[in-house]
Amino acid sequence: MNGSERVKLSKVVEKMQLENMTPQIDISGTWLHIPEVNRPALQLTGFYNQFDNDRLQIIGNVEYSYLKSLSETERYERYMQLLSSNIPCLVFCRGLEPEPKILELAVKCQIPIFKSQEATSSFMAEVIGWLKVQLAPCIVIHGVLVDVYGVGVLITGESGIGKSEAALELIKRGHRLVTDDAVEIRKVSNETLVGSAPGVTKYFIELRGIGIIDVKTLFGVESVKETQQIDMVMQLEDWNKDREYDRLGLEEEYTEYLGNKVVCHALPVRPGRNLAVIVEAAAVNHRQKKMGYNAAKELYRRVQENLMRGDDDDE
Repeated sequence: MNGSERVKLSKVVEKMQLENMTPQIDISGTWLHIPEVNRPALQLTGFYNQFDNDRLQIIGNVEYSYLKSLSETERYERYMQLLSSNIPCLVFCRGLEPEPKILELAVKCQIPIFKSQEATSSFMAEVIGWLKVQLAPCIVIHGVLVDVYGVGVLITGESGIGKSEAALELIKRGHRLVTDDAVEIRKVSNETLVGSAPGVTKYFIELRGIGIIDVKTLFGVESVKETQQIDMVMQLEDWNKDREYDRLGLEEEYTEYLGNKVVCHALPVRPGRNLAVIVEAAAVNHRQKKMGYNAAKELYRRVQENLMRGDDDDE
């Protein structure tokens, strides 16, 4: 796990398509460390107790209207107090225009100011969601992550067991690759894990005997995906005739990443088994369970009903 998760401010600007109102300020060394944001309404009235100055600061219509109601001198003083509080940046939403004097003050304080055309609430929701993924605790594991019918399937197993080949067959069947070989797993919440590819290996698959292939180039942009929530794990392993494999699926088994439990299926590999079709069926079955239908429990119910009916007939 990373010891200190952080994201560059320049990356936020690029992702959120912000217009830089103070391009003369160098933001290359500015980082964000927490995913929350702040609308400094109370601070603009002079209340700075418990002020989270390390958060991205947002000016919306309410703050802007309040400042407009003040005299020019008061407005300048309120901005100066905010900009001298060591904040990472200030973002004006709804296309609101900061005054030239405020931009001059920002340059003097070396606090960058940006502008977004988005509505304030929409911008906040989008940037918080994105920052939560970027700043989440992260580990890297060996495996393949694919999106199968909207279900994030993490395929794991020993090197050379057929993970990449199964992923390639799934891609040919219309599903999407997130990453091959190395999977970055981020804990976004206590219930959600999100997987993505390291930048270097994004969209590439290694096939033994063939080499490296570029999935995006060969199969098109619809065959790849940037990130995917991890919903289930398929653990590929060599077939062991002495091991008892689950044949009903009445009880779920789990594996754990970063403290979060994920449904896990052990899938024995032997010649003649079509792994891609099995993974596909497992993903659909997982969706059915989420929607309230469990095929194993339904079969068990029918068997019980038959047994009870047989007992009644004997009487």
